[in-house]
Amino acid sequence: MDRKASARWEGGLKDGKGTVSTESGALSANYSFKQRFEDEKGTNPEELIGAAHASCFSMALSKVLGEAGYTADAIDTTASVKLKQDSAGFSISNIHLDVTAEVSGADEESFKEAAQKAKENCPVSKVLNAEISMTAQLKG
Repeated sequence: MDRKASARWEGGLKDGKGTVSTESGALSANYSFKQRFEDEKGTNPEELIGAAHASCFSMALSKVLGEAGYTADAIDTTASVKLKQDSAGFSISNIHLDVTAEVSGADEESFKEAAQKAKENCPVSKVLNAEISMTAQLKG
């Protein structure tokens, strides 16, 4: 499977603007310096990485839970992506997954084991070199 997304940038770093889209047409958005580094509304690469990671992880957790005999009623994942600047420039230094799930019959220990396995085996987790932390909470 090959999936594609594309971006176009026009102009200088601070006064330019860009568009980002997916091959499927599910996403088509503008982005800019102010949206990335200031508080202007709109998307940015870190937000898109977070969305990709949260959605991939949620699916991976569903798979791991299924292999253990559970079916999730709901899995809610938020990925917080930290962009930092140091003398070498900007880098994504940390991604924190905050997970809350409703899983009938699961106990806290088996849920946390499943969440850890999903974090380690989610394809997006594997591709990222950032430290990936997580909070997992079983509802119910």
